[in-house]
Amino acid sequence: MWLLLAFLTALSESFKDVFSKFSLKNTHPVMVAFAMRMFALPFLIPLLWFIEIPETGDYFWIALFTGGLLNILITIIYLNAIQHSDLSLTVPMVTFTPLFLLITSPLILGEIPDAKGIAGVLCIVAGSYFLQFSSRKKGFLAPFAALFSEKGPRLMLLVAFLWSITANIDKVGVQNSSPFFWVISVSVFLFIGMIPLVFWKARGQVSHLKNNFAVIFPVGLFTALTLIFQMHAIELTHVAYVIAVKRTSALFVVFFGVIFFKEKGFGNKVFAVLIMLLGVALISVF
Repeated sequence: MWLLLAFLTALSESFKDVFSKFSLKNTHPVMVAFAMRMFALPFLIPLLWFIEIPETGDYFWIALFTGGLLNILITIIYLNAIQHSDLSLTVPMVTFTPLFLLITSPLILGEIPDAKGIAGVLCIVAGSYFLQFSSRKKGFLAPFAALFSEKGPRLMLLVAFLWSITANIDKVGVQNSSPFFWVISVSVFLFIGMIPLVFWKARGQVSHLKNNFAVIFPVGLFTALTLIFQMHAIELTHVAYVIAVKRTSALFVVFFGVIFFKEKGFGNKVFAVLIMLLGVALISVF
């Protein structure tokens, strides 16, 4: 059951990315980020009636405030990355999160990586090389140069780094509450926190929520489904197993990028993502 739920987490995550890409054609990233949180809440808030409200620990509010502010920034950067480059080139960069966790976790939580973690890092770096393998004729390091010359992958690499920080904050938040209560609390914080940004950056685009409802609403729906499936899954098994399966969303995105957006380089990108997912598995699971 946990594997099915983790698979549904990955699938929901990939659909969220696809609808985000569609939404960003006509709507400001800040407005899409706001809609993502607003339309997720109707599916998350009712869960409060079905879960036990935990007693919050001493570090809950610190984690909520710091994690919430960082996640507002991350959401906007994430959507900007999707907007500016191919999905199949940009989203696989999130697999760098476990790599950065090997740096941030020892600093924040005191968790030290082993040899398998180092092997996983090498796989993720190798996979990123193959994302732009067609550029190799210009020089051995040309695929890296071609990849990071694009705005989308550069921004998504920043997202992966910031996620490696918020992942540790999330762990503190969950330890000081409960998985579902933490997710709902962060989602409410993000919704409220983004209201001033909407008035500052995208006030004139409020009408877009109605005019583009068919593509913007699913962004919130699949955001909520991702969180619900993920929280159910981690209650049944280790968090690392769930996150490793969740990262297969990058593989789905490569397929969807070709189907919906006619993106090129399908073969190289699938091979690259498979190598990167092996790296994620080595770091997170084995």
